[in-house]
Amino acid sequence: MYIVIVGAGNIGSNLIDLAIADGNDVVVIEEDEEQASAVASEYDCLVLNADATSHSTLEDATIDRADAVITTTNIDAVNIMVMLLAQEHDVPNLVSVVHDPENLPVFEKIGVTLIENPQRLIADYLYHSIRYPKVSDFIELEDDTELVELTVTEDAPMSGEPLKTATSSGVLPDGCLVVALKRGEEIRAPKGETIIHPGDQVTVFTDDVALADAVAAFTGGRP
Repeated sequence: MYIVIVGAGNIGSNLIDLAIADGNDVVVIEEDEEQASAVASEYDCLVLNADATSHSTLEDATIDRADAVITTTNIDAVNIMVMLLAQEHDVPNLVSVVHDPENLPVFEKIGVTLIENPQRLIADYLYHSIRYPKVSDFIELEDDTELVELTVTEDAPMSGEPLKTATSSGVLPDGCLVVALKRGEEIRAPKGETIIHPGDQVTVFTDDVALADAVAAFTGGRP
């Protein structure tokens, strides 16, 4: 893909690293001269030390070729302007971070894929890491629900338990659903007859109320 990334701060720099490592053609627009120079010296990509809200800058970035434009600056007004300009050039994928929730309707009206309040997401992830150390990954969803990834332990109540009886027997709390299971290298969609084994990696949909009990069901003991 041809990706234009606006902003090379903490979020942008990590994004640049991921995008280039995955073999994408990347153009970076960064207004801070020192930061732009640092990116240019580290990565094999075009770096423009310029104002991304300028039509001429976007033309220099060959925005008409872009498969995606991603804005990562810490100023929502800049991100909104870039998204509007990219929309004028019919860029198919528009992605932006949003820092102030009051600006969400503006981004949504443009049709932007949103990453809301990345600092809050990082804080949530860090908190989950200490609150639930046995959770290897999680995705927070809307309405106080989330997906968590867990590795089943030998002493877990769910070890050896078929899914179809897990809730009725009280082993798995209400509000939990196993949506994916990885056993070895095989990923499968679990069914009622599926029996959970130690070492399985399970992805569980749960509400916040049942989260601690869900973690305990697959890893043994409450966090």
